[in-house]
Amino acid sequence: MKYSKNEARQRRKPRINKKTHGLARPRLVVYRSNLHIYAQLVDDTAGATLAAASTLTLGKSREGAHCNKGGAEMVGKEIARVAKEKNIVRVVFDRNGYLYHGRIKAVADGAREGGLEF
Repeated sequence: MKYSKNEARQRRKPRINKKTHGLARPRLVVYRSNLHIYAQLVDDTAGATLAAASTLTLGKSREGAHCNKGGAEMVGKEIARVAKEKNIVRVVFDRNGYLYHGRIKAVADGAREGGLEF
């Protein structure tokens, strides 16, 4: 049986959730749409979003925040900057079922470059 991209992602997602949800550290969740990349830090114990960044918000303030690897890296750096302001250094990377490749990897690399540890 052949699955579509989204069906395959939905099948991978529970396996990733078992490893990332409910830990003492915040989760860095990444969502990828056709037009934008979104990243947010989520505290599972409180059930609250601590920080968020996306190409949508960066596009308003900076030039060149598109939904490509460069824009994804900018989102990673921005979420790391906001996290450091809130004294968050260690996080768990939740790739949300996406393969660790391309734009998802660029967000992770940008966040690491910005100072987050995972």
